Amino acid sequence: MSQSEPALQVAPSSGDQLDHLISHPTESVVQAIAACDGDFAVLGAAGKMGYHVSCMLRNAFEAAGRTDRIITVSRFSDPASRRRFDESGFVTVSADLSDADHVAQLPITRNMVFLAGVKFGTSTAPDLLQRMNVRMPQLVADHFRESRTVALSTGCVYSFVAPDSGGSREQDPTDPPGDYAQSCLGREQAFIDASQRHRTPSALVRLNYSIDLRYGVLVDVAQKVLAREPVDVETGYVNVIWQGDAVAQILQCFSVVATPPQIVNVTGSETLSVRDLAIRFADRFGVDVTFRGQEAPTAWLSDSSQAREWFGPPRVGIDTMVDWIAQWLLRGGETLGKPTHFENRIGRY
Repeated sequence: MSQSEPALQVAPSSGDQLDHLISHPTESVVQAIAACDGDFAVLGAAGKMGYHVSCMLRNAFEAAGRTDRIITVSRFSDPASRRRFDESGFVTVSADLSDADHVAQLPITRNMVFLAGVKFGTSTAPDLLQRMNVRMPQLVADHFRESRTVALSTGCVYSFVAPDSGGSREQDPTDPPGDYAQSCLGREQAFIDASQRHRTPSALVRLNYSIDLRYGVLVDVAQKVLAREPVDVETGYVNVIWQGDAVAQILQCFSVVATPPQIVNVTGSETLSVRDLAIRFADRFGVDVTFRGQEAPTAWLSDSSQAREWFGPPRVGIDTMVDWIAQWLLRGGETLGKPTHFENRIGRY
């Protein structure tokens, strides 16, 4: 392990250490990015994954001796968010990606990562879902029609499956409940249509659920346990993946782009019991845990065997994630205050 390689057995103790750990590229990421000539654009960069995607790209560039630009695009409604990107050396562009005039002004790059979209607060706003998750991707996909494209989707596009099924595979049915998941299928269709019209090499990443120490399903469960609140187990089974591994696999998807788009499930290799996870956190916190409800016979679960075959297994396992989150919360580490609402089974957010 080189001096710059973060030690995966050591729990991060600060936000800077955590960001460094998440953003460190594997050699496979460096090789995948080195094979993609030209500039990169990261759209929706101010979201929960955008900074880490941008930083891992930058670090892969440095490792490969690349001097191409990384253009980060977002509304940047929070000046502090934009300042973070500016200070990290990115080219920052403020734009509303749902505005056709704004999209038309964006520089066209040889490579594009699409992370934009909306989920929460949409249960009573179907027009917002259509504008942000369907029409916006149509605008972007047409504008970047000559760009290698990796676009983020969600495992929520699948139908519910039994926990012992191993999860949905890429070719399995997509008939999910709720307007949000249906809008995500609309987002995928926008990139599929553009890829077929323009021969755009693309990949669609169906992700669930990415884990940081500041947010994610495991943080949701751990906070309930630590606060002595009942843990809802109706949605009793989940897949999770460490955010550093998720970002690495998202970027490695540039090595498998195709026309029509290659669909890739990105998640952990295990089907995890929410009840068991809560008990594990209770043991680490030295508290009792209580539960609400009973496990439903199905859940949103994905089979990531294809990604593991292409990219290798995740480097950070569930034991490490549980230990790190427990330590982080016991130290009073910051959290984003953005629960995932993974318990939601009707698809309204």
